[in-house]
Amino acid sequence: MKNVIMYSKEVCPYCVKAKFLLQRKKVNLTEIKIVSDQLREEMILKSGGRMTVPQIFIGDKHVGGCDDLYALEASGELDKLLQ
Repeated sequence: MKNVIMYSKEVCPYCVKAKFLLQRKKVNLTEIKIVSDQLREEMILKSGGRMTVPQIFIGDKHVGGCDDLYALEASGELDKLLQ
C-alpha cells in the first residue's frame, strides 16, 4: 500500500473527515500539521497553488482535499490509487 501524506490544521472538520476515511482504509498516513508559514508555503507549492486544508498526496500523486478524496472513494478509484 502506498504512503499517504496529508497536510492539515488542528481545528479543521474536513481534515478530521479525511483522516477518518484514510484510517478506515488502514493506510500508512503521515499527517503534517500546518503550524508555520514555511509548512503552509510547502503545501501550496506541492499542491499546485491550493491554499485550503487538507491537501492529500497518495504516493507522488496529489489527489486534492477531503471532497476529492471522498469522490475517489465513491467512484472506486481510491483503492486503486492506494495499491
